[in-house]
Amino acid sequence: MAQPSETFDSYDGVNSNREDLTDIIYNISPTDTPFMSSIGRVKVSATTHEWQTDSLASFSANNKVIDGDEATNDAIAPTTRVTNLTQISDKVVVVSGTQEVVNKAGKKSEVAYQVAKAGKELKRDMECRLTSPQYAEAGSSSGARECSGAEAVISTNTSHGVSGSTSGSADCVDGTQRAFTEVLLKPQIKNCYTQGGSPGLIMVGPHNKTVASGFGGIATQYRDNPQVGQGTIIGAADVYVSDFGTMKIVPNRIQRDRTALILDTDYWAVGYLRPFQVKPLARTGDSEKRQMLCEYTLEYRNEASSAKVAELTTSL
Repeated sequence: MAQPSETFDSYDGVNSNREDLTDIIYNISPTDTPFMSSIGRVKVSATTHEWQTDSLASFSANNKVIDGDEATNDAIAPTTRVTNLTQISDKVVVVSGTQEVVNKAGKKSEVAYQVAKAGKELKRDMECRLTSPQYAEAGSSSGARECSGAEAVISTNTSHGVSGSTSGSADCVDGTQRAFTEVLLKPQIKNCYTQGGSPGLIMVGPHNKTVASGFGGIATQYRDNPQVGQGTIIGAADVYVSDFGTMKIVPNRIQRDRTALILDTDYWAVGYLRPFQVKPLARTGDSEKRQMLCEYTLEYRNEASSAKVAELTTSL
């Protein structure tokens, strides 16, 4: 078979044929922020955010007094003041005047689309910082202020590889990585319980979520199947039954895969000095400018309620 001579085909009409461009923009990038979504939210009123922690005296089986004896004063320990700093994170969008008005596929307003996209990116940046091993920095006129992340402040109940450490007052020191096992996990859950915490969440990166699925404490889960009248075993492990309570295992794409966070979420909150806001910036030419901004911090009400297992391998 051959094409008749002088046939004007689709290859000849490439300059005039309309392109087939769908009116939907597909974006596979994940936008979930499990840590921020699992903890509380509070309002703060200064760049230095402070709160107090306290603990009960050790219990004693020898708390006894003689009948009719004079009362003896007990020592009273003062509360401990804890501090974190607010951090400003932003995204700036600049769209030319022409791009805003031309006919576009998948969006009516380029400015609105880019602002919405920037908001998702900003939340991911915040999730990364709030779970990070970085400690607070005071900042200056030439350096940005920084808040402490969860990895940096969990210092009472920790499991580290060789040379790894967490002081609770500086950035974490990474050590030699090792495989995630129940032998590493169980003592830290016990330590949380001993300190008075009730952790209900184990947050891990993607690789170590698959590792945790093989732990012996994983609860066999069933999903009702009304068509056959019986349960179907769910392959993904989401529930871990420890000696000190049932815990949910949640994967987090954004936190460091090398660390497992064991969290009592009642003792964590995001503090907002300036919640998410979009501000138009001054025009300096033929363009529209928007700044999306948030000023926030991490309130770790009592880090001893939680724990971490650090220096975990992140691949087979």
